[in-house]
Amino acid sequence: QVQLVESGGGLVQPGGALTLSCTASGIRFEVSDMAWYRQVTGNERELVARITGGGSPIYADSVKGRFNISRDNAKSTVYLQMNDLQPEDTAVYYCKRPKGYYAGITFALDYWGQGTQVTVSS
Repeated sequence: QVQLVESGGGLVQPGGALTLSCTASGIRFEVSDMAWYRQVTGNERELVARITGGGSPIYADSVKGRFNISRDNAKSTVYLQMNDLQPEDTAVYYCKRPKGYYAGITFALDYWGQGTQVTVSS
């Protein structure tokens, strides 16, 4: 059974920082890309950051220079360190294991976590 469990959300003031964690089970974590998305009610989910099994990251333009995605394969955990948070970063943040072709294996399904709320407000 696949599980992606996020933690670390909460309320923070503008300019503050939070670190989200997502611990996976039931997947080949060490070879999989992992990603963070966010969603504001009424809008589509948008990609925040993605990291390859080898640790190469990409970021949405809106978070470049402020957010950092990293992973610990020994713990099957991906992190999103968020600095200089702004009200427009308020959203539900979701962890995702995207479907894809990793290490010679085709993974046909996307898997999502349950989401964690991040609220940036004074």
